[in-house]
Amino acid sequence: MAASDESPGVLQRRRGAVVKLAHAVLNLIFPPLCMACRTPISEAHNLCAECWREIVFFDGAVCDCCGFPFEFAPGGDARCAACQARPPAFDRARALMRYDDASKRTILALKRADRLDLVPAFARMLERAGRELLAETDIVLPVPLHRTRLWTRRFNQSALIAQRLAKLSSKPMDATILVRVRATPSQGDMPSAKARRRNVRGAFQVRSERTAVLKGRTVLLIDDVFTTGATIESCARAVKKAGAARVLVLTLARVVRPIAL
Repeated sequence: MAASDESPGVLQRRRGAVVKLAHAVLNLIFPPLCMACRTPISEAHNLCAECWREIVFFDGAVCDCCGFPFEFAPGGDARCAACQARPPAFDRARALMRYDDASKRTILALKRADRLDLVPAFARMLERAGRELLAETDIVLPVPLHRTRLWTRRFNQSALIAQRLAKLSSKPMDATILVRVRATPSQGDMPSAKARRRNVRGAFQVRSERTAVLKGRTVLLIDDVFTTGATIESCARAVKKAGAARVLVLTLARVVRPIAL
């Protein structure tokens, strides 16, 4: 049988075998390294066993709204005290891991050391951790940087992750709908949660010509770290003001500490 007469299934299997062989050759020439400590590992875009053990992944009971981890399972769709006292503008938020010294290394490596090779791994992890949210999502939006910050950093890590995540989950993604209209001091410089909220109040808007895209839809916001939720809260308010029906949030990590009401 001529090659051109082979069935699509046979051709697909052959292409798969060629790709697999090419990956094996590349791994021999350039051995994959742990995305955190850079020690050799067997599979690219992954963590070594030691770094994996150091990271605290959220796989237990969490607040049904903001995703804050509970010390014990309260049962049902329980909300934390902060969400009961002040319901956030977003509907549900989830994070992959705790933001601490172990996870901080890789997240800051992406943000400050241009480790763009981490994007595929982060996106793949988020796709697994956020499948429930992704199933409800109509469109994915990254938390934007102000143009001056983007000019300095040269890329928006949240947009890169959102783009890869949208491709993995077959969801539309748009990094131009939500914009940061006001440059603000770094949230890390703010002394309190209240100061963070004041700092980003009104800092985000949906482009007026793009509001129709969000009308009645469920939006998934992507960011790297959920600290007090002030940035996400401001984004969610802007998106809902533009007509979105629901706002979901998915972040790589979140800070875990007593929440000031």
